Amino acid sequence: MLIANPKATSNSRRARDLLVRAFAGDLDLETAETGYRGHATELAARAAAERFDLVIALGGDGTVNEVINGLLADGPSPDVPALAVLPFGSANVFARALGLPNDTVGATRQVLEALRAGRHRTVGLGAAVLPDASERYFTFCAGVGLDAEVIREVERARLAGAKADPLLYVRTGVRQFFAGTDRRRPALTLELPGRDTRAAKGKLYLAFVSNTAPWTFAGPFPVNPSPKASFARGLDVFGMRSLDVLPTLGALAGMFAARVRPVRGRRVLNVHDATQVTLTADRPTAYQLDGDYLGEVERITFRSVPKAIRIVI
Repeated sequence: MLIANPKATSNSRRARDLLVRAFAGDLDLETAETGYRGHATELAARAAAERFDLVIALGGDGTVNEVINGLLADGPSPDVPALAVLPFGSANVFARALGLPNDTVGATRQVLEALRAGRHRTVGLGAAVLPDASERYFTFCAGVGLDAEVIREVERARLAGAKADPLLYVRTGVRQFFAGTDRRRPALTLELPGRDTRAAKGKLYLAFVSNTAPWTFAGPFPVNPSPKASFARGLDVFGMRSLDVLPTLGALAGMFAARVRPVRGRRVLNVHDATQVTLTADRPTAYQLDGDYLGEVERITFRSVPKAIRIVI
């Protein structure tokens, strides 16, 4: 089953039809278009229930996230269909982290070669667990605090007709930093069950939970708060203990420059290869998964899910 998001940033029906024809010689293919938020999850869950061999996600990171949550509705299993990802959004962080080209034609060629060779890779995921015990998987990152507030405001701007490009994120981020977020009262506390918690002491203004590196992209440039994060390990956490201008600028500079070592400093928190982390908040705080704003929480647990899904790559 090929699940296509007709509203993905660079999508068009003609391009989608060309891709369908590219796969037609190798696959007995059913194509399904998403019509609303959460539809890709429903379609992928049906594909899993009907024992499809493969699901192809054609869209951005939001579409991929929905597809994975549909495939894993009953949890990871060898019976779950394999997943192929064709990047068709604005950022395509997960596809790029897998090593796919950031263009749909190049990615299609690589996926077809992998299919013909029977080649796949099993990767770990993260899962966010809410107080009501509901759970949602994420592929590359989760965020609590300022970054989720920025994504919320970007989504509002897109609904009003703004184009989703890096400049929109930059403008929104600067505006939210100076005029939107609370930079005086940190709300977050990090808990690390079963680990030395001395490094986690003190309140945080924001936290990124990474399942791979880089965490996201600013256009062609990777943003890397936790460069040691990997699909083959547990979760990494980057947190800020201050949102004063100079420490924040220093952390941003480090994220763009970091390749091997994480950003360091007394205003920064780093956790590597954690099985589980919990963030509690003094007040309702915005959170996001894989770049989708999902609301506000006062407590959320993130856990590592090793070898969760097979990716054709």
